[in-house]
Amino acid sequence: MSPYIALLTFPVIFLGELPDKTMFASLVMATRGRPRQVWLGAAAAFLVHVIIAVSVGAAIFALLPRRVVDAVVAALFAGGAAYAWWDASKGEEEEPPIKAQTSRRVVVTAFVVIFLAEWGDLTQILTADLAARYHSPISVAVGALVALWVVAAIAVAGGQSLIRYLRISTIRKVTALVLLVLAAYSAWSAVR
Repeated sequence: MSPYIALLTFPVIFLGELPDKTMFASLVMATRGRPRQVWLGAAAAFLVHVIIAVSVGAAIFALLPRRVVDAVVAALFAGGAAYAWWDASKGEEEEPPIKAQTSRRVVVTAFVVIFLAEWGDLTQILTADLAARYHSPISVAVGALVALWVVAAIAVAGGQSLIRYLRISTIRKVTALVLLVLAAYSAWSAVR
């Protein structure tokens, strides 16, 4: 495990997830249910998705030559940047409220909502990309998981305050710029 790679992974995943639909889903569920149970359900769903993503990323690296992996990662980062920029320009939308009464139901509801919402999500793809790029799936998994858990904690604890001070479109544009830098670096690595 490389703490350096985990630290490099954290901001990429954090910025990618911060303005994401799962953050808003967690925020809304926390207003309808108990924030702690919402976080537990979301955290469990993120754990499963990170395991899937780093497994796919490690498999891609094992099957393809390094230059091909770098080129694929560059293309995916560029696609992620374009998606984040496009998402920032289309406007901000609200997630529908979700009702849950019991602690168990809140945890299960949060798990199911986040688990389904994260399939094919930008951060899941980024996690797989980073695992392939850095060849250290455990380090990437730790950095990604901590980032996702922190975003979920922010959402259930103080998401409404954050949204009051920062525009979602601004956060998404910053994410797009970070992804463009990563795409350029990966493309440079593929051709050198």
